[in-house]
Amino acid sequence: MSSYCVVGGGISGLTAAYRLRVAAGDEASITLFDPADRLGGVLRTERVGGQPMDVGAEAFVVRRPEVPALLAELGLADRQLDTTGARPLIYSQDRLQPMPSGTLAGIPSSPASMVGLVDDATVARIAAEPGRPLHWRPGSDPSVGDLVADRFGEQVVSRSVDPLLGGVYAGSAATIGVRSATPSLAAALDAGAANLTDAVGRALPPSTDGRVFGAVDGGYTVLVDELARAGRPRWVQAAVDRIEPGWVLHDDTGASWHADAVVLAIPAPRLASLVQGIAPRAAAAAGRVASASTAIVALALPVDAALPDNSGVLVASGERLRAKAITLSSRKWGRRGDVELVRLSFGRFGDPPAHQPARSASDDELLGWAVDDLEAVFGAPVEPVDARVRRWVDAMPQYGPGHVDLVAELRAGLPPTLAAAGSYLDGIGVAACVAAAGRAAAELQNALNTEVAR
Repeated sequence: MSSYCVVGGGISGLTAAYRLRVAAGDEASITLFDPADRLGGVLRTERVGGQPMDVGAEAFVVRRPEVPALLAELGLADRQLDTTGARPLIYSQDRLQPMPSGTLAGIPSSPASMVGLVDDATVARIAAEPGRPLHWRPGSDPSVGDLVADRFGEQVVSRSVDPLLGGVYAGSAATIGVRSATPSLAAALDAGAANLTDAVGRALPPSTDGRVFGAVDGGYTVLVDELARAGRPRWVQAAVDRIEPGWVLHDDTGASWHADAVVLAIPAPRLASLVQGIAPRAAAAAGRVASASTAIVALALPVDAALPDNSGVLVASGERLRAKAITLSSRKWGRRGDVELVRLSFGRFGDPPAHQPARSASDDELLGWAVDDLEAVFGAPVEPVDARVRRWVDAMPQYGPGHVDLVAELRAGLPPTLAAAGSYLDGIGVAACVAAAGRAAAELQNALNTEVAR
């Protein structure tokens, strides 16, 4: 009978435990360690205004198959929730503007998509870009900001690209590599696109009438609970603070545990500290992954609140608002009950330590900022009837230039029966976490099968 330990009870750890259970069978011993008061990590559902609301990650990309397939496999296909089709807005130059169409992560495929968002000189620069020589080295990985600023100008970065990437990564175009943020764009450039306009055109996904994002009806807690039930790991509510070769895990209660194979589904800094003595190469790579902290303010507003029929607002860099994004949840997913649900996200990578909302601001300050920002954006008084504040400290890994190579080095530095999973590997979204967890579980199974064959 094989024994497994999974360190971390977020979506990555729970998916890894479930995949191990499916592959290894009922007799396998699977122990999961997480000291939190509930499983799920940054997937957390709370009741706001009497309605379930996700106050961590809230959506997944429907174009990727991992989450819809997992929901179907768990018998939850009928819980997949589609958006209403409402479109987002961008807040730039102290006003609301429609989200440009025909863009890839905010990078335009034509000058027409930027009209009204940037000045005339920038529109002309975009139009002239195909006539400028492009010096692209296949395999290179500059920051998105450097590439786009050079070809299209700084206004495209701050007013179109930064709002999109800031909402996903809690960072900026200056700190995110092209290969991580837009792999299809990097592939088009590697394949010989003549210019950035041509590359964006090649990389854009085909137009469809389908929705881009999905969610779980009832909140991600539905998926978390079902993964725990189907995977049946033994949950030890403790943190692992030391791992010895062989694999012997020591938790912070003083207990020790043995496993044939281990999945480390924890943030990169924790992985670095745990494996420093047993996998120094992997530890060094993990130590180079930076992270950002964010705070979420979830509000229930009266049903007659003056909100537009849009899915939310992404905020350009350099604006006077404190929030980096506003999600009009009831407009995005459809109203439930007699309140309007709204989420505001605060905090970006690179904020000075004294000005990191998740670390330095009180709950009352965050609530005040949320109300002030809503009133500034929508021009009407806001009177919440319920509110929740949730902080996610060092929970948003940054995908800087060279991140793909860094992850390859990390994985190559791990012993065969020790695998990594988490949002810092192959993508920050839920779908990427599910995929990485499945990969980790499969790698461990293959390693153990190889050992048995010998």
